[in-house]
Amino acid sequence: MKILLINPPHKSIGSRLPREHLPPLGLLSIGGPLIDNNYEVQLLDADFSNLKHESIVEKTIEFNPNIVLLGHSGSTSAQPIINDITLLIKKENPAIKIIIGGVFPTYHWKEIIETNDQIDYIVCGEGEQITLDLLHGLEEHLDIATVKGIAYRKDGVAMKTKTANIISNLDDYRVGWELMGDYHYTYWGKKKAVVIQFSRGCPYPCSYCGQNLFWKKFRNKDPQRLADELEMLHHKYGIEVINFADENPSSNKREWKTFLEALIAKNLNLILVGSIRADNIVRDADHLHLYKEAGFERFLLGIENYDEVILEKIKKAGSITKDREAIQLLRKHNILSMATYVVGFGEEKTRDFYNSYKQLISYDPDQVQLLYVTPHKWTPYFDEVKDKRIVQLDQTKWDYKHQILETKNLNPWKVILYVKLIELLMQARPKAISRWLFHKDKRLRKAMFWYNNIGKRVWFYEWFQFFFNDKLTTKPIKIDTFWK
Repeated sequence: MKILLINPPHKSIGSRLPREHLPPLGLLSIGGPLIDNNYEVQLLDADFSNLKHESIVEKTIEFNPNIVLLGHSGSTSAQPIINDITLLIKKENPAIKIIIGGVFPTYHWKEIIETNDQIDYIVCGEGEQITLDLLHGLEEHLDIATVKGIAYRKDGVAMKTKTANIISNLDDYRVGWELMGDYHYTYWGKKKAVVIQFSRGCPYPCSYCGQNLFWKKFRNKDPQRLADELEMLHHKYGIEVINFADENPSSNKREWKTFLEALIAKNLNLILVGSIRADNIVRDADHLHLYKEAGFERFLLGIENYDEVILEKIKKAGSITKDREAIQLLRKHNILSMATYVVGFGEEKTRDFYNSYKQLISYDPDQVQLLYVTPHKWTPYFDEVKDKRIVQLDQTKWDYKHQILETKNLNPWKVILYVKLIELLMQARPKAISRWLFHKDKRLRKAMFWYNNIGKRVWFYEWFQFFFNDKLTTKPIKIDTFWK
């Protein structure tokens, strides 16, 4: 059986502006077990070169697969694109079975099946074993209703089977790195790079995040085996940069420390970047030197908001004090900090943006990125705001970089003005400029220079998009109504 994995082209700023791409870890994770079960598998990364739909269809028909599998890490904003591509593929060859997966399809399976006749099956949840079970069922002509974790169409009606069990041992399924083929994936300044997962899941209940709901339970890979895998990637594929996809890889302190020590012992001189909770940095203050020795150059810290009331409301465990302390600790160990700050959790006024700016100044992060709250339907936060109105009806722009929720006290143009002004003031302040020009660590100077170059392009691009491409609605439509 021939299977084509398609990573669809994505409109997001992260896909189009950096001129660098990371491999689609989700599809490679599905591909590894498929190869090991003797399927003929090929990856078509249409996002890498922003392929036109017609080219995707042409390459698909040329490969002549039995099955086409699609998914994207930005699954909410990618879904309309997937709908369009699959419609064209099915029109060209109706015999091809089309399977999709990801977070958005997992929770929106019913409306996708009901409105997209060309999509045959949806993998709901972790895809490695579910996909194998589904393909086995198709090959053996079994009753699809017996395959756990899928959605499908029966007599024109959308159906969903029993929920599949989570994967208890992540090391049972390997990533199909060989599917990267001739794609030249780079990051961090044109350095060969991959995305990796140490863990899945998150033990924290932040209401706006779906990590603990989708992955169900925190689990991590064997620390030594992952260190061995990174060594293989470095020597076999020439990988220099490892981007951790985990929301918080350090949740299990002992296992994470073991991984850092195992990687240090290999002396690979890799560059590591990722996300982490500020309170875990504070927790690990006595062995943060291991983070630096392992190769970490930057951590993204979710600061989210300046208001303790809002932080409590969205169940963002932690504190402003620990956020500030974490940034100071990272700087002490020559690790860059990027503070992400989310706009839209409250009914902001001009003073709230000013207070946000003051808080960010007091934190003094090396880099800052402002995002817009995106109320995904599967998160507890959705129920809190489902009666609020939205200004963005284009699903392809539900990507955290576009305004979604109406801000009653401010017009959208004022919101973007304040957001862009804060970013400019933070990145252009004397301390920030001095660091990227004169930091004693040459690698960090290069990293900051790279980020600033991308940041400048993004800053102007977002202005252009807002005034010339973003079509914000003035119709009084509620979030709940939009998804219905």
